[in-house]
Amino acid sequence: MWQKITDLPLMAYIALTGFIKNFGKDERGLSGVVVAVLLILVAVLAVVAIWVFLGDWLAGLWERITAADSGIA
Repeated sequence: MWQKITDLPLMAYIALTGFIKNFGKDERGLSGVVVAVLLILVAVLAVVAIWVFLGDWLAGLWERITAADSGIA
């Protein structure tokens, strides 16, 4: 029992270093992560583009509405 307790830190170190070494070489899940990041990036850029164009259009529309309001008697 004591032997297992004393070997535990060494086994944890070996497992962690093995995981780190294999993490750089393993490419199984990498493509899914890249696709997810790219989809999020495209969605954010689309929202920003729509926000800018829609904001300019709404600002112009509001200017027309408020300018027309002062001309109505």
